[in-house]
Amino acid sequence: MSHPLLPRLVEARVIPVIRTRSADSARIAVAWLREAGFSTFEITLTVPGATELIRELASDPALLVGAGTVRTATEAYACGEAGARFIVCPWNEPEIVPAGRRFGALVMLGALTPDEVVEALEGFADAVKIFPAASMGGPAHLRALKTVFPDVAFCPTGGVEPGNVRAYLDAGAAFVGIGGRLVDESLIAAGAKDEVMAAARAALAA
Repeated sequence: MSHPLLPRLVEARVIPVIRTRSADSARIAVAWLREAGFSTFEITLTVPGATELIRELASDPALLVGAGTVRTATEAYACGEAGARFIVCPWNEPEIVPAGRRFGALVMLGALTPDEVVEALEGFADAVKIFPAASMGGPAHLRALKTVFPDVAFCPTGGVEPGNVRAYLDAGAAFVGIGGRLVDESLIAAGAKDEVMAAARAALAA
């Protein structure tokens, strides 16, 4: 039985992955992307003060906020307690699943190969993150995995950009995680809102 949050992520299709060197840059990125039409965000734990930022954003009922780069059960618990609705680990760390489930969160575990996909499923992952997607063959690699795992919800990240979102979705991605120009700190620092908004709208239109 699939997690009840999964259809909302599938409907969102494109999830901005917020990975910045400061919480202030992350807040600006979220604000601009929200204005462009996004309402689902993954805040990675590499952002300073990420847990408190998740708590802050999750208090807004209009947003669907998750935690990314979650490496341990302790981190998963902290993110769940802060209000993260989904929790993403770049690899297969089974102990994250019960920690996230304690708060009703959807849990995504990482994989690249068929063996790793099986391990993630045996760990009761609700979805499987394919990372780094681009350097491992991009949409072609995902399409090959879908031939043997047709019912798995895959989320490719790493090298996903507005110009290839449609290719990943057509290859079988349930949804994609995207950073790049959507969270480019040089653009944020320069106040280049129009450039970020243009990239965001292109991703949404894919």
